[in-house]
Amino acid sequence: MTATYRQPGVVLTDHHFTVPLDHDTPEGETIELYAREVAAGDKARQDLPWLVYLQGGPGFGANRFVGKPAWLGRALKEYRVLLLDQRGTGHSTPANRQTLPLRGGPADQADYLTHFRSDSIVRDCEAIRPRLTGGAPWTVLGQSFGGFCAVNYLSAAPEGLSAAVITGGLPSLDAHPDDVYRAAYPRIERKVAAHYARYPQDVERARRIADHLLHHEVVLPNGYRLTVEAFQSLGIVLGGGEGSHRLHFLLEEAFVPTPQGPALADAFQEEVQGLLSYAGHPLYALIHEAIYGQDDRPTAWSAERVRAEFPQFDAAKALTGDGPVLFTGESIHPWMFETDPALRPLRETAELLATRTDWKPLYDSARLAANAVPVAAAVYHDDMYVDTTHSLQTARTIRGLRTWVTDEFEHDGVRAGGPRVLDRLLALTRDEV
Repeated sequence: MTATYRQPGVVLTDHHFTVPLDHDTPEGETIELYAREVAAGDKARQDLPWLVYLQGGPGFGANRFVGKPAWLGRALKEYRVLLLDQRGTGHSTPANRQTLPLRGGPADQADYLTHFRSDSIVRDCEAIRPRLTGGAPWTVLGQSFGGFCAVNYLSAAPEGLSAAVITGGLPSLDAHPDDVYRAAYPRIERKVAAHYARYPQDVERARRIADHLLHHEVVLPNGYRLTVEAFQSLGIVLGGGEGSHRLHFLLEEAFVPTPQGPALADAFQEEVQGLLSYAGHPLYALIHEAIYGQDDRPTAWSAERVRAEFPQFDAAKALTGDGPVLFTGESIHPWMFETDPALRPLRETAELLATRTDWKPLYDSARLAANAVPVAAAVYHDDMYVDTTHSLQTARTIRGLRTWVTDEFEHDGVRAGGPRVLDRLLALTRDEV
């Protein structure tokens, strides 16, 4: 059933689609997809070209905008926008601890989740595109993991694209997750050093919190066990434009006095659980390393293994001296499936995914080298989440791709920079810059 309704300045239409779980067996099991169409109120009846937005992640549904903030307002000047909940997210057959047991045991769940990577998302887009555009190609805007999907789109179905715009999401075409994390940990360390340079008082605050967690068992209100490693993973916020400030304000209010001595404040615990819990996006934890899998090697908890190569991230060792406790960033670890109640029932499923060796290739280098689709990509200098060197290597392999390398924004530049970022990239696809 299609529903149309209004918000300030926009007309929204809900769309539901049925697509194969496995596009290689179209006669087999199906899943349901949801997408929200957005048109400017004064252009809702016009015949506009389409722009489909692919959210970052993996595991996040499309933005739930009210009106036309950020980049959306710029897009609506000339496009009809489709905000797609990628499979397994939002209203698109969500995959989580509640729904996955419907598949059966952990082995069945792991087999099912192999169909939730960028290649399947692109084939979903191609399945629904003719139903909306009448067969005309559309423009894709891919943020972060959405950019990974866009590069797969250029590899697998370039005929479906009139243009591709990528923000903070040019992946390495052939890196194993080990390569991704060996590049990531030094980058994260630089972000932490920059944070401590800005807020030197946070060095002692972080040491105090880490020491407290090493000597006390702390269970957050939602049942999350706050270990020192979990505390360190709050560094994921440092990849955003306001992340350093947000982390500072969090740390400065960590403790309150109690009859039993200093304790972590309820307000601190409440905010921390919101940052650490995967209840709203468990698919991110389950397939985060799998989005890089392409060869006969298992991902095998890559971030955890590679972290051991960087002993400076060991908080206990840091506390034996006077050095800073280093935060970590965008990485998934096996202990998360023990500390987080939203992930605990999925631990065996995650283990099975980590041992798989049958991942299909995601990118076609030869086809990308012959690309004819106009493509522009924002590459953020020293992006904490997507390695800049990897991104620029990929940019050089995609024929005609134009890059905008900038240190004006962090990874969330398409949100923070909004209209200006999208305007610049669209201009690049049209040779207007």
